[in-house]
Amino acid sequence: MAKSSSDQNGVWHLADRLGAMASFLCAIHCAVLPFVLTLLPLLGLGFLAEHGFERGFVLFACLLALTSLLGGFRRHRRRLPLSLAVPGLALLGLGVTLAVDISIVLHSVMVTCGGLLVASAHFVNLKLDRHFCRVHRVQHAH
Repeated sequence: MAKSSSDQNGVWHLADRLGAMASFLCAIHCAVLPFVLTLLPLLGLGFLAEHGFERGFVLFACLLALTSLLGGFRRHRRRLPLSLAVPGLALLGLGVTLAVDISIVLHSVMVTCGGLLVASAHFVNLKLDRHFCRVHRVQHAH
């Protein structure tokens, strides 16, 4: 049995909300991490400072972003969310791979900015998708 379009839209909205939250948390994590590195082990949260955790979290956020933003583009055909996400994803990727070996400050700035760009892309995508659904609903009502 096929899902209705409102069920599918609900899934996409949930994915965008989750993606926005994950990207925003990633940005906060990366901005705050240099200041709380010494406290994390004392709180039992030392794993948050490990590069493997960070890379896994960034990979999850990137896959979620690509999935939800490409799905949104297929519906509303607006490029702005992808235009925000692509440089954000690039900053995240470069930040957790190359910059981490160069400088903790460069790494933190890159992944914070990347996370904020990806979160912004999700918020814009949600707004465009809501507008598209509203217009689409009105057109089908007449």
